Amino acid sequence: MYRESIRPLYAYVSKRVGGDAGLAEDLVQETWMRALDAWPRSGVPNEPLAWLLRVARNTLVSHFRTVRPTPMDPALLDLEDERFSPASPDTAAVVGWGLARLRRAHADVLEAFYFEGQTVSEIAAAMATSERAVEGRLRRARAKLKKKIERILKPPASTGRAATLETEHGRHTRTD
Repeated sequence: MYRESIRPLYAYVSKRVGGDAGLAEDLVQETWMRALDAWPRSGVPNEPLAWLLRVARNTLVSHFRTVRPTPMDPALLDLEDERFSPASPDTAAVVGWGLARLRRAHADVLEAFYFEGQTVSEIAAAMATSERAVEGRLRRARAKLKKKIERILKPPASTGRAATLETEHGRHTRTD
């Protein structure tokens, strides 16, 4: 069972951590430790890979709820850009951090789109709904995710213009 499931499980986790091999290995190991703890008591599930993927998702959510990612340039996270992909460890960490704070329905549609690479029509078929409904869900989920991750993004780089500051001791000019 391990040999059959390790590659898809590792691929699932690795995509969601932007290819950070060390973190992916730790989270996969934690997932398998949970299986080794639960399966002797409750039996091996009918769909072991599906069980492992669900536990891995929960493990990822727990990880991203406890770790605050490094702030990054907001230009690197244009969620509306069709080419955006959380493929680097930094962008995956920020997106994962945000997804861990969203409602499950929003997180699921964004995961299918960004991490599984599913098209709107594939998501619609899986959800048994229209493409237009999925587009609306994606738009709302992106807006929610953007709002969550704005808290950890760096402010845009300075323009280099002089800024005048008023203090109780008078006016001061500084250059950014």
